Amino acid sequence: MITGVLLAVIAGLLLGLYALPEKFTKDFEFENTWSMFFAINTFVVPNIAAFLLIDGFSDVLSAIPNNVLIGMVVSSILWGIGAMMWGKAINYIGLSLGFSIFIGTIILVGSLIPFFVGGIPKTNVFLTILGGLVVVLIGVMANGKAGILRHKDEQKEAIDTKKGGSMVTGITIAIVGGLLATGFSFANSYGAEIIDNASQAQGNASWKSAIAVMYVIYMSGGVAIAIYFIQQLTAKKLWGKFKTPHLGKNILLTTIMGVFNFAASVVFAYAAFKLGKELGGSVGYAIFNTACVVTAIVSGLITKEWVNASSKAKNSLYLGLSCMVIGIIIIAYSNTLT
Repeated sequence: MITGVLLAVIAGLLLGLYALPEKFTKDFEFENTWSMFFAINTFVVPNIAAFLLIDGFSDVLSAIPNNVLIGMVVSSILWGIGAMMWGKAINYIGLSLGFSIFIGTIILVGSLIPFFVGGIPKTNVFLTILGGLVVVLIGVMANGKAGILRHKDEQKEAIDTKKGGSMVTGITIAIVGGLLATGFSFANSYGAEIIDNASQAQGNASWKSAIAVMYVIYMSGGVAIAIYFIQQLTAKKLWGKFKTPHLGKNILLTTIMGVFNFAASVVFAYAAFKLGKELGGSVGYAIFNTACVVTAIVSGLITKEWVNASSKAKNSLYLGLSCMVIGIIIIAYSNTLT
């Protein structure tokens, strides 16, 4: 159990840090950086990792039943659409509030989805997990409030009124996006055991099975993401931005982002396996996403993103971080009650 929890935390650390290199790209707009990242992250890295590290990978894929594969592909595409909707939501309600609502929805719903796939655990375990989730969500909302206060302290609008967005529209997009993004949790819970059996039949260790699971999820979700960014790059006439003397450096930075992001998901999938069939997907998923948010916030503190924030904003941030850490501990404890 301890190994599974530690792996879930490590996965969250990797996911919380993966976006840092984005700050150092040059001559790129947002769409250029993130389209390159997603291209490498969802298509290049998974193929290299799967075919290089997994023995008989083609046979592993062919051994997945059609109904399982279709279920994983569809839910993964929904995950990709959800991730893009979050990008739209922040145009209406700002980054802090948009991120809080989006990730809060993911943690709450995504952590419960495995129960619908594998069944609800004992009452005391289930209630403990729910209690931990409530504490985590309080922390997420406190972080969102802290972010809004920080924007006001820096004399910036928390909502981008220039784009004519409305609060209701932005919140709706963030919630729907978060719901769709939980397709990641469903795909992992739905196909993990079957893919693990197929992978082990080829003589692979279980950690390699996690790569195979993420291969299906990332390749499928990448289709929706690619369509979105092709449309954005074309509409905003940003294809020419790729012609820059800094292209090589930008490719290196986005590759590092892609490797970290994919590795985070693989480590999470293996953590869920180590935590056990009954609670791995739910407990692991909650710890994974919570650790990611905590890491991202702490890295923001280290890089002085909060240097101009008021004490009120910082206190709300610290309250949020404390609640999320306590929530992780409660959720992890639930795994000892089985």
